[in-house]
Amino acid sequence: MLADPPIVDAHAHIMTRRMPFREDAWTRPDYEYTAEHFVADLDRHGVAFGIVTAASLYGDYNDYTLAALARYKRLRATVMLEPDTDAVTIRSLADQGVVGVRMQWKVDAAPPDLASFRYRKFLNRLADCGMHVELNASADQQAVVLPVLVAHGIDIVVDHFGLLRAPDGMDGEGFKAILRAVAAGRTWVKISAGFRLDPALRQAAAARLLAEAGGDRLLWGSDAPFVGKEGAVSYADTVSLFQELVPDAATRRRISDAALRLCFF
Repeated sequence: MLADPPIVDAHAHIMTRRMPFREDAWTRPDYEYTAEHFVADLDRHGVAFGIVTAASLYGDYNDYTLAALARYKRLRATVMLEPDTDAVTIRSLADQGVVGVRMQWKVDAAPPDLASFRYRKFLNRLADCGMHVELNASADQQAVVLPVLVAHGIDIVVDHFGLLRAPDGMDGEGFKAILRAVAAGRTWVKISAGFRLDPALRQAAAARLLAEAGGDRLLWGSDAPFVGKEGAVSYADTVSLFQELVPDAATRRRISDAALRLCFF
């Protein structure tokens, strides 16, 4: 067990060989990382709670995620849904431990009009059930959709530092939109998948987010099982990186507390 582990891992994926891939899946892992594997990693490293994040590889096939929530009350999850999903279904998902809906589009695609009637009623249904929007979007997409989501008044969680792999990084309109959303008060940013970023960039991004958002508007996630980086990154590596990027223990505790408030209590 690691010393001073985080309390919540707010970003990990589960996958089994029985789960069907979307036709346009960007990769097709040939191994399993089940809910049991995830819980074992949590236990091995002293992490109390976990959030299973919907993986775009499987689209809206959420069956195994829901089964994991039924088995492990220490887990919560996000799912992917079609925007026409009815209110009864969304309420049922919330009752099962689903805390948010992940929105993601092809990196170079124009995002849908979230101010349209179709999406406004969808966002209303999510907010009415206490769910947040989990945004895994490119910088260009963030610049378009974040102001709409903020204006709607729904809680927002931005994945992976805001996907700073974009060429303009923190100087781009996407990251600026993230900071404006955080300042508006209902947006959180995940310090997750930092191992996918240049070390200097992730250090600078973490420092900027800490200065702008503080621990109360940040979350931490391991991004297990490190799709595309298998064998190069371990769970312990991700915890150590979190401690490196956020060296103050009290701030790390505030980050865990933010996840507890948003998703568990």
